[in-house]
Amino acid sequence: MSRIVRLAAVAAMVGCASTGGAPAPSTAPRESRPPSTRTDTAPALVPAGYGTLRQDDIALKMQVDQVQVRAIPLDESVIRVLAPDSYRSLHGLRESKRDAIERLAGRYLLRERNVWLVSFFGLAPDARFQPGELTLTVSGRDYRPVEILPLSAGFGEQRLDQRETQTALYLFGDGVNLSQPIVARMQGRQDASWGDILQRIEQERALIRGRAARTGADGGR
Repeated sequence: MSRIVRLAAVAAMVGCASTGGAPAPSTAPRESRPPSTRTDTAPALVPAGYGTLRQDDIALKMQVDQVQVRAIPLDESVIRVLAPDSYRSLHGLRESKRDAIERLAGRYLLRERNVWLVSFFGLAPDARFQPGELTLTVSGRDYRPVEILPLSAGFGEQRLDQRETQTALYLFGDGVNLSQPIVARMQGRQDASWGDILQRIEQERALIRGRAARTGADGGR
């Protein structure tokens, strides 16, 4: 009887081999794909270091009471049109806060990293500002910052001496498309000049490609 059992076991093994011996499908749950961590809203990048524009050339600006407000998107596709020193400054600033930005983006389940540098400049003594009142309107939708990362000491006091500047990084939610018209609003004031700024950026991108081509630069660097 034991010999019959051994022969049956051998036959079973041969049968498995003849069918390829494929293992049974795993019943473990498949891991879900992580959300996209696309950092920029415009896909095409020109080479860095060939731009000539100033920060004011790509900024939305408003005067709110006795405070001058300036907002600049830190999207790589935008800041690469700046002169080399300005580009390095803004690029380095964003990189220095990358960990904090990624942590906040994860908290809010953001796919995009819509980061803006916002500054408040005092035009008179004891000028007050309300940082959370800044709104960006894109395609009819209003965006308020989901988080504000102060960069300067005293930002939380929300007051300025004359000629004093306070700055912060603003993180906005998904959907702030920099290739579309954008209107910045704050306490009844607004700047709708992003369409004109886009034209300036596109013109500079074309010039940068020409400069880079003459030096054999790689547009993807």
